[in-house]
Amino acid sequence: MPTLHWIGKEKVINHHRDVPYRVLEHQYGFDAESGEVKVPTNSGNKIIHGDNLEALKSLLPEYEGKIKCIYIDPPYNTGNEGWVYNDNVNHPKIKKWLGEVVGKEGDDLSRHDKWLCMMYPRLKLLSKFLRSDGSIWISIDDSELHSMRMILDEVFGRRNFIACNVWQKRYSRENREAIGDSHEYILVYSKSPETFKETRNKLPLGDKQKKIYKNPDNDPRGDWQSVSLTAQGFRPNQMYEIIAPSGIKHLPPEGRCWGMIESEFQKLVEDDRIYFGANGKGVPRVKKYLSEAEGLVPWTWWPHEEVGHTDESRKQIQHIFGSQTIFDTPKPTRLLERIFHIAGDKDAIFLDSFAGSGTTAHSVLNLNSVDHGNRKFILVEMEDYANAVTAERIKRVIKGYGKSKNKINGIAGSFDFYELGQPLFKENDLLNEEVSERKIREYIWYSETKTAYSSSAEHPHLLDSKDGTSYYFYYERDSLTTLDHEFLETIEDKADQYVIYADNCLLSKKFMQEHNIVFKKIPRDISRF
Repeated sequence: MPTLHWIGKEKVINHHRDVPYRVLEHQYGFDAESGEVKVPTNSGNKIIHGDNLEALKSLLPEYEGKIKCIYIDPPYNTGNEGWVYNDNVNHPKIKKWLGEVVGKEGDDLSRHDKWLCMMYPRLKLLSKFLRSDGSIWISIDDSELHSMRMILDEVFGRRNFIACNVWQKRYSRENREAIGDSHEYILVYSKSPETFKETRNKLPLGDKQKKIYKNPDNDPRGDWQSVSLTAQGFRPNQMYEIIAPSGIKHLPPEGRCWGMIESEFQKLVEDDRIYFGANGKGVPRVKKYLSEAEGLVPWTWWPHEEVGHTDESRKQIQHIFGSQTIFDTPKPTRLLERIFHIAGDKDAIFLDSFAGSGTTAHSVLNLNSVDHGNRKFILVEMEDYANAVTAERIKRVIKGYGKSKNKINGIAGSFDFYELGQPLFKENDLLNEEVSERKIREYIWYSETKTAYSSSAEHPHLLDSKDGTSYYFYYERDSLTTLDHEFLETIEDKADQYVIYADNCLLSKKFMQEHNIVFKKIPRDISRF
C-alpha cells in the first residue's frame, strides 16, 4: 500500500505513546436548574479545556473502545490567519509542540509537513477510542484532503474507508476564485465496514420521497409505490409466465428473471400486492407501502437544503450570542445531526477533539430532545475560548436563548467542565504526589486491564479482581510500603493470581512463585501507555 512520507514523520509516528498522562480537574457542573455548581453533574457529558493530544490520553482509561462516533473538524491548513480558531499550524501552541517533539527539524518544515506532524499522533490516539462498530467522520477541504486520506489509510487501514461525502457548504455562487468553491468533504472510516453497514441508520423519508407514494386503488393499507418484480440473472425456477388480468402474458426481460419463485408470487397476488398498471395491461410490479418504508440509504452527496450551509450556521451562532460574530467557521447543527443519526444510536457516546464553537454538543442535545435519547458528548478544545464560547454556547442552548419572537426554548441537558491538571509522573519518573490516589488507582487499573476503574472493594489496597487476578496497590503518600508476610495476612479474598504494587518486597521468589504472587515496584513497574 502506498504510504505518505513527510519531514518529521519518524519523530511523531509513535509520539502518542510519549504524551504525558494528565489528570482531568473538574471545574464546575452545569444544568438548567442550578446553573454552575462545583460538584459533578454525573451527566456523562464533558467539555475539556486543554491540548487535545494530552486530553485524549487522559480520557483513555475511561473511554477506550467505547465511542460509537468520533467527529472532528480539524484545522484545514489554508493559511488564513484571521479566523478565531487559527486554521493554520503556525499557531504558537502548535509551533511550541513541534519544537519539543520534532526538534530543530521543526524550524524547516513546510506548512504541510507541520500539519501532518500535528494530525498524525492525534489520529493514532483517536483510533483507540472507537467501538468495534464505531466510525470516525472528519471534515476537510481540498487543502489537505489527499494527505488526510493517506494518513487515515495508514492509521485505520485502507479497507476501513467507508465514504468521502461531499457537503455543499454554500447556497449561492462563490465568485472569488477561478472556479467557485462551494463544497467541503467529510471522510468516513470505521473499525469494520461490514459491521458499520449492518448498524448504520438509514435517513428518514422527506416530503419529496413521501410524495412518490400514492393510493390510486384505495388500498386500505394506505399509500404505496410500485417497484420492479424482476431480478438480475437467470434462475430456471424464476422464469415462469405471468398472465395479467387483461390476458396479456409476461415473461422476464432478457438477462433477468422474476424476483421470486412462482408460489411466492401467487401469495402476493392473493394479497393484492401485485400491480399491473391502471388498465391491467402493464408489466407486473410489486406494491411497496409507505408504512413499510425503512428509510433512505445515505449517499455521498449532501446538499445544503438537507444539511444546512455556512451562512445558516453563522446566523445560528449570532442568534445564540447576539449580533456579534463570535465564531466565523461553525458547522451547521443539521450537518452534524445527520452524521450522528447515521453513525450513532440513542445511547451512543460522541467524541469531538476539535470542538470549536460546540456544534457537536448542540447537535447531540437536539437529537435527544427529538427522540428522548440518552446520547452523550465529550468535547475537547485547546483554545482559551473553551469556556467563553464552547461551554457558554451549550449553557445557552440548555437555558434557551434569543429574544421575543425569536426566543428558542431550552433543551434538557447538563455537562461538566474540566481543565487538564497535573501530570501523573514527574520528569524524574516518580509519581506526582499532588495527584490524588484515586486518579493513580484509575491509571494503574487501566494499565493492567484496559478497562475503566469503578471498584468499591473493602480492602483498602485492593483495586479489584478481573479474570481470576486480584490487583493490589499498596501505596501510602507519606511512607514507604513493603510487601511482606504481614501485608499478606490482610488479604482474605482468594484468587488464581495476585499482582501487588508496593515500594519494596521482602518475599522470596520461591514463595511468590508457589503462591502466584507478582510483585511490581512503585513507580518503576507502573506501565506507561
